[in-house]
Amino acid sequence: MLGGMELGIVAGEASGDRQAAALVEELRARHADWHFFGCGGERMRQAGCELLLDARQLSLLGLAEVVRHLPRLYRLYRRLWKEIARRRPRALVLVDFPDFNLRLARRAAAAGIPVIYFISPQVWAWRPGRVRLLRRTVRRMICIFPFETAFYARHGMAADFVGHPLTEQIKRQEAGCAEFLHQAGCAANRPVVALLPGSRRRELEFHLPVLAAAARRLYAERQIHFLLPVAPGLELASAERQLERPDQKFIHLLAGQSERALTCAQVAVVASGTATLEAALLETPSLVVYRLSRWTYWLGRRLVRTPYIAMPNLILGAPVLPELIQNDFTPEAVVNWVRKLLDEPATRQQMADRLAEVREQLGPPGAIARAADCLESELGTGPSNTAGTPGLHETDAPAQKSGLYHNENHASSFGYWFMPNGSPGGRGAGSDCAQHP
Repeated sequence: MLGGMELGIVAGEASGDRQAAALVEELRARHADWHFFGCGGERMRQAGCELLLDARQLSLLGLAEVVRHLPRLYRLYRRLWKEIARRRPRALVLVDFPDFNLRLARRAAAAGIPVIYFISPQVWAWRPGRVRLLRRTVRRMICIFPFETAFYARHGMAADFVGHPLTEQIKRQEAGCAEFLHQAGCAANRPVVALLPGSRRRELEFHLPVLAAAARRLYAERQIHFLLPVAPGLELASAERQLERPDQKFIHLLAGQSERALTCAQVAVVASGTATLEAALLETPSLVVYRLSRWTYWLGRRLVRTPYIAMPNLILGAPVLPELIQNDFTPEAVVNWVRKLLDEPATRQQMADRLAEVREQLGPPGAIARAADCLESELGTGPSNTAGTPGLHETDAPAQKSGLYHNENHASSFGYWFMPNGSPGGRGAGSDCAQHP
């Protein structure tokens, strides 16, 4: 290309697309002549990234579905890699999505293209042996959870903790809720429950029938109304097909707007994934659910041994959010939990108070800017030293209270295609990002 630096960037999930887009926007604001290309979703496109591959083409769930689509996935992978190899970007920025991105990391490193990983794969949660591949192939690891630097330090790999971007992106703003609920179609003065079934087509297929059955019973009992924000990358029609026509009287579909739905609802039922962290940051009392095919679940439970599945529970080291997983996820169980949370204001307040601690654990605002600082220092385009940020140094990392530091078997999901400050030797965001060993 003519002009400034060219960077490849690859994200394969709705949550990764959001943070990759934010990083692209931050870097383009600093370097107007930089060009970005790769794989992502609509947010990355809007941020100015040239998409060679739409992430929706990679959105699969469960071992069986992946196996069925392996030839197509491999063709997409080869097509993307061929273009990366042809363009030879100054660096390849990989955003989470390890089952796809670790293969790209191996190829890029072998080709001499520096690899920068933003949002660490959850190797601390399952298949920790993958850290050996990361150590060989990744030039810079940028983490968003404070306990991750300790994990990498134990494996001889330095990492930067920059904080979690959602702490800045998600703010609870209750003003305007009455108007929002009215426009969504909710009846006045009725309880409202948010339903977040997941960001993948297969998650809708597994979760929405159970949630709809529970919603029918709750509406019949109490005239409860439900908000169902459909995640970016999914069409409203894909959710409509899972609902019966009478359901749409009390289950109100929204195009996105999950944060408003979580803010304005009294209670939420949320599929395990990034949405549980959004609910926690909004301090919305929630029930966490998840279901897979029997075979995928059986395999996943043997790869992951974990007391909790929801990231807020892992961060807090306690089952603050109740979890209904696999066979426990039934309409009856959902109905019972929603009743309990609606009927017991003290329980909701206690849950909200504990969830407020999650924001404290994840560091102050500015994570995307700090990630950009780290990337600039790796590329030699930023200041030679990144100023320290109070609260993010290794010595006072708040997540040490979570119990995650010394247990590499914790997890927030069964891996991307199965489900949905550090210790000495790691580097916090307050460290000198320009110094890389």
